[in-house]
Amino acid sequence: MTMKVADYILARLSEWGVEHVFGYPGDGINGLLAAWGRAENEPRFIQARHEEMAAFDAVGYAKFSGRLGVCAATSGPGAIHLLNGLYDAKLDHVPVVALVGQTHRSAMGGSYQQEVDLHSLYKDVASDFLETVTVPEQLPNVLDRAIRTAYARRAPTAVIIPADVQDLDYSPPTHEFKMVPSSLDRSGWSAVPSSTAVQRAAEVLNAGERVAILVGQGAAGARQEVQRIAETLGAGVAKALLGLDALSDELPYVTGPIGLLGTRPSYEMMRDCDTLLTIGSSFPYAQFLPEFGTARGVQIDLDPHMIGMRYPYEVNLVGDARETLLRLLPLLERKEARDWQEEIIDGVRRWREVMALRAEVSADPVNPEYVARCLDPLLPSDAVLTCDSGSVANWYARHLTMRGEMRASLSGTLATMGCGVPYAIGAKFARPDRPAVALVGDGAMQMNGLAELITVAKYRHEWEDPRLVIGVWNNQDLNQVTWEMRAMGGAPQFRPSQEIPDVSYARFAESLGMTGIRVEKPEQVEQAWRDALSADGPVVVEFLTDPAVPPIPPHATWEQMEATVESIIKGDPDRASMIRQGLKAKVQEFWPHRKKTSDEA
Repeated sequence: MTMKVADYILARLSEWGVEHVFGYPGDGINGLLAAWGRAENEPRFIQARHEEMAAFDAVGYAKFSGRLGVCAATSGPGAIHLLNGLYDAKLDHVPVVALVGQTHRSAMGGSYQQEVDLHSLYKDVASDFLETVTVPEQLPNVLDRAIRTAYARRAPTAVIIPADVQDLDYSPPTHEFKMVPSSLDRSGWSAVPSSTAVQRAAEVLNAGERVAILVGQGAAGARQEVQRIAETLGAGVAKALLGLDALSDELPYVTGPIGLLGTRPSYEMMRDCDTLLTIGSSFPYAQFLPEFGTARGVQIDLDPHMIGMRYPYEVNLVGDARETLLRLLPLLERKEARDWQEEIIDGVRRWREVMALRAEVSADPVNPEYVARCLDPLLPSDAVLTCDSGSVANWYARHLTMRGEMRASLSGTLATMGCGVPYAIGAKFARPDRPAVALVGDGAMQMNGLAELITVAKYRHEWEDPRLVIGVWNNQDLNQVTWEMRAMGGAPQFRPSQEIPDVSYARFAESLGMTGIRVEKPEQVEQAWRDALSADGPVVVEFLTDPAVPPIPPHATWEQMEATVESIIKGDPDRASMIRQGLKAKVQEFWPHRKKTSDEA
C-alpha cells in the first residue's frame, strides 16, 4: 500500500522516539487519524477532553520525561485552543511540537469553514520554528527541523499540515535543485564557556565572603556539582519555583523558594549577601535579588539569549550547568569561615518551626497550610508533584520538602490556571511507574480539572503504578486574586468575581469509578492523605479549607506576620495569645541581629 503523508509523519515521529501524542480529533486532521488506525496507534494517541489540555499534557510529559512532548489538533478552533498550553511551554522553556491541521489548500483564502490564518496566529508562540507543509517533498526536513529546534531551543514549534496534504502519496525529496533533504540523527551535546570566562567567575566567587546561590530548573542535571559549590563556598542555596526539585531540601543550607511565594531565609540571604551565583534560572523578580551595587554577580545559563538578565552580573557564563560547574570547581578556594552558612542553616531550621506553627493554627473549617503540612512527610521519595496556579502554590512552595528522587513542577512563568491535572496526566505517561500527586485549587478544578478527571478515568488501568492523587483545596473563593486585591489595593473581597460554587469533587470522582474523599475537619486530614496514597487507583481528595488564611510575603515584618496569624484564629483568645507569643519568641530568636528594611525602620 502506498504510504501517505500522514503515514510518513507518524513513522518519522516513531523514528525520533516519540511514544505518545496528546490530542483531540477533528476533520482537519482526519488524514492523521486514519494513519493512526493503519499504524495500530503507534505512536500512541492520547485523547484529552480539550486541545488546551492536550498541550498541557504534552508540557507535563516533556517536563517529567526530559523528552519531546507532542500534541495534535484540528484546524480553526482546535488550533486556537492549543495556544495557552504552547505558551506555557514557551515561557517555561519546554520542548514541544504541535501538529496542526488546516483547511484544504484549494479553499485557503476563500473564508472557508474553520479557516484561520495560522501563521499569524502562531508566529509568536512558535517563533523558533513554524512551517506549513504544502507538498510531500517538504517532509522529512520540516518535521525533523521542528523536532531538532524544539530540543535545541527548549521551545514549542509547530508544523501545519493542510487536510488534503495529509492524504497525498508521500514522495521523498530528490537529489536536485530546490529540494531539501534531511537526516534523523541527533547527538547529545554540551555547551561550555571559555576557560578565561570561567577563571574570571572563580575570581569573583573566591573574593566573596557571603555567597548566595540561586538555582532554577536549568540546574536540575547538576545536583552534585551545586552541592559541592555550596559546600566549598560556605554558601546558602535558594531555589526558583521551577527549580524546587533541582536540589534536595534535606541539605541544611537550602533556604527553599525565592520570591513572593518564597521563604524569609531566602529573602534575608539575598538581602545580606555580597556575592550572587545564579545557575540555570531566569527568575524575573529583581526586587528579591540583592540590591544593585551591594553584591557582585556570576550567572550560568545554557541559553545565550537569557544570559545577563535580571541582575547586573559581572560574569556571564554561557554553558551547560553541570559541565560549567565541573570546570569552575577546581578553581574555587574553600572558605574556612562558616559563620555565614551557619547563620543560614539556623535560619532555615527556625523558619520551618515557624511554618509548622502556622500550620497548627485553628481555622474554619481547615487550615489550608495544615493540609500541605500533613502531606509532606507522607509523600513517597519518588513522587511526581504538580501544582496549579493560585493560593495553593503558596502552600506547595512553603510546606513541601523535596527529597530523594522527587520531581515537581508548575506553570512557572505563564502562571496559568488549569495546568495541575493535565500536567499530572502527562507525568503518568512519562513516568508510569511512579506515583503522581496534583495540588489544585477549586477554581482551577472547576476551570478544567473536572473534565480532565474523565481522561484520568479512561487511562487509569494503563499505568504501572496506579496512584494518581488529586488534592483539591475547596474554599469557594478565587483566593489568590482575593488576597492580591487586599494586599495591593486594600480592596475587600469582590464577591461577584471571587465566590465560586461548592462542588463535590469527591462525588464527581466517584461517578467516574474513582475513589473520592471529602475532608471537613482537621482531624480527618492526615488519614485522608494516607488513604489516598495507599489506594490502588486514582483518588480525588478534597479539603474544605478556610479562605481567610492569608499567604504571608517573605519580606513581611514580624508585626505583619503576627497580624496574619491572629486574623486566622477564630474565637479562641487564649490560643491566639499562646500562638502569637510562641511565634514572636521564635522569630525574635530567628532574626535577633537582622538589618532593618525600609518598611521595618
